[in-house]
Amino acid sequence: MSTRPTIHYLATRPDGTVPPTSVHLAEYARAHGSAVPTVNIADHVGKVVDHPSPGQKWYTDKPFSYFWMYTRPGEVLDHLRDGWPVRLWIVEPLGETGNWGADFAPYWRMSHQLRVLEEAEPWRAFGHRGEQVLMALAQLPTLTRQWAEAWATHPERTRRTYAAWNERITDTQALDWWARSRARSSRRTAGLEAADQLTRATVAQAAGDAGVTPEAADTILLRARCLIAGELLHDRLRKGEYEKSLRDLLLGTGLDAPQPAFA
Repeated sequence: MSTRPTIHYLATRPDGTVPPTSVHLAEYARAHGSAVPTVNIADHVGKVVDHPSPGQKWYTDKPFSYFWMYTRPGEVLDHLRDGWPVRLWIVEPLGETGNWGADFAPYWRMSHQLRVLEEAEPWRAFGHRGEQVLMALAQLPTLTRQWAEAWATHPERTRRTYAAWNERITDTQALDWWARSRARSSRRTAGLEAADQLTRATVAQAAGDAGVTPEAADTILLRARCLIAGELLHDRLRKGEYEKSLRDLLLGTGLDAPQPAFA
């Protein structure tokens, strides 16, 4: 029985350069007039790349100490402090490799040399459902306006509907426990956190443009966060009717019905 080959992913900035392994050391180096080395992965497709200034194995003792790869694409945004967007690459670590120990993260891999194989679709950085997540994120400005209009048109009815839905979200811990637990077990924690940050920024801008009240803005943000989490973990909340009901709850199924769905 053959085993599937391990795929190693490395995320870079949009220009193809590898970000530092330590943001704090990089900031300190720049503040004291030192350059922070990097490598442009886009210039080395199909080639072997040596680290320009390797650090001690495997300590973060320099701003850019080693190439840091992931075998679980949903975690590749874990230490990328530059934020989204990114470019994603499939690489092959060469020579001696290591990580900080299996107790930390068995899907991490560090090396001082690698081969750049090919560029991968950036949505994979969010995990298996990344494409759906990015499509949902792109729809958030429009959805925010629609939800804000519904609130302004029927404030009392909308308030009652969301109050009942919010109570169920709280009672079931659908977002705070179920979504986080499923993200952790499927190695998509970093993807969920990055998607949540993008959701907050997008909704804040759209809600501000729409001039919604603070109460409506808070509720709309919660709905958006739940929606994105539900999209990201759609395939992980499917065992039995209860989990499927939690998935529907996160996706806001029924919230836009003429009558309150959860009253």
